Order: sequence, then structure tokens, then C-alpha cells
Amino acid sequence: MSLLKKYINKKNKAGEKVLSVFLTAGFPEKENFNDLVLKIFAAGADIIEIGFPFSDPLADGPVIQYSSNEALKHGVNLDFVFEQTQLIKEQTEKPIVLMGYANTVLSYGKQKFLQYAQKADVSGVIIPDVPFDEYDDFFTEGFENLDTILLTTPTTRLEKISMIDKKSRGFLYYVSMTGTTGGKVDFNDDIIDSLQRTVSVVKENPLLAGFGISSPDDVKNFLPYCSGVIVGSAVIKALMSDDNKFSKTLELIKNLKSATLKN
Repeated sequence: MSLLKKYINKKNKAGEKVLSVFLTAGFPEKENFNDLVLKIFAAGADIIEIGFPFSDPLADGPVIQYSSNEALKHGVNLDFVFEQTQLIKEQTEKPIVLMGYANTVLSYGKQKFLQYAQKADVSGVIIPDVPFDEYDDFFTEGFENLDTILLTTPTTRLEKISMIDKKSRGFLYYVSMTGTTGGKVDFNDDIIDSLQRTVSVVKENPLLAGFGISSPDDVKNFLPYCSGVIVGSAVIKALMSDDNKFSKTLELIKNLKSATLKN
């Protein structure tokens, strides 16, 4: 069993759902990024997804696009990501997942990417623009030591969800709404029906829901149907107007995590 899957299952058995937080590498500042990550872990995040910036992030809304552009301006690249991840993992056992686009990995070199990911103790990767039909061509030799997390959406057919679930390792990322990140999810009967439909065929992995989740109430709405939630744009937005101690962001993380615990 993958370490990520084991970790999530252990949290769920202990009576809590998982909070996964997305951060853009080197944002809002390059210099104290590892300090930010460790503080967010301490505030309650169970998993942190570190996004490596890309100039054309198709799945990302304006907030994450802005953070990605700022990071690129400051010279953030995969070397920086691996260096920071290694520093962070020397001080925590909580898992780090890298998220980014295929072109960046291919430009860096897949074998070099895998070598540095292993050295930095990365638990998994999410590369959303690799089509499912090209999974075996992209995730070639070496990726068996790294959880490859795939995505499913409310419009994905049941047979396809089952196939994606069998390929995904670590967890399955349920994209709760169509479009890009950062929109506000409107939790309604359609979303519940779609979640229940997805859960009915997911047998291999824990299901984590993301996109549009920004408040403790959003978290509580989703938790009966999944193993945890992923929050990204709301955290990046908090960082954009925060002080140098990240007070607003850390308070948000504490409140989100509190919502994942059984009362």
C-alpha cells in the first residue's frame, strides 16, 4: 500500500478527515518559504501540495496564476522546489506532494525529476495535464516509487472513474466543479449526487475533494462524502494580504483543520 494512502486511512480511522493545503513554491516570498510550509503544517495541515510554477497553468484560476507568475519572476524553478522540500522534510514526517505541469517535468528531464524527488522525500505528484490515455507513456520506469495522483470530475463517466481509480496511487483527487480553481463552490443536490455517484465506484483509493473549498462550512459540507479536502486558492488569497508572520493564513488553516475533526 502507498504511504499516502496508509497515512490518510490512519487519519480517518482516528476520527478525522485530511486537510491538504496547496501552496505555490516560493510565494509570497522565496526567502522564507520553508518556514511558511512548516508553520502551515504546525497549524493543522496534514498534507501540503507544493505547486511548481508554470507560465501557462491551464487548470488554475486567477489567484493561483498570479502566485505562479510572481514565483517565476523571482526565479523559482524545480531546483528551488527540491532544495526547499528536502529542508522541510528534515523537520517533519508529514507528506509533501508536488503539483505542476508536464512541460516543466519534461524540460527538467523525467529521470532527473525522479532522482531529486526521491532525494527530497517527496510522497507523490499531481500532473493534471497528462491525459489519462497517455498515462503509461508519461509515468514510465521510476514512477513506481512515487504516488501518481489522478483527477476525476463531476462529468466523468462511471466506467472512466473506475479506470482512473485503478491507475491512481495515494488518493484520488475529486475536482468538485468544472472550470478553473478559485471559484466558489455552490454546494447543492447536484454536487451531492455527483459525489455519491463517484464514491460508489471508487474502491482503490481515498477520495480528496478540491476546487472551490474555502471555508470551514465548505469543509463540513464535503466531509461526509470523502476522506478529506484540498484547499488552495483561499490560502493563496490569504497570503496575498497577510503580515510577515502569516497570521491571517495560519488562522484560516486552524479553522479549516478544526472543521475536519469529529465533534
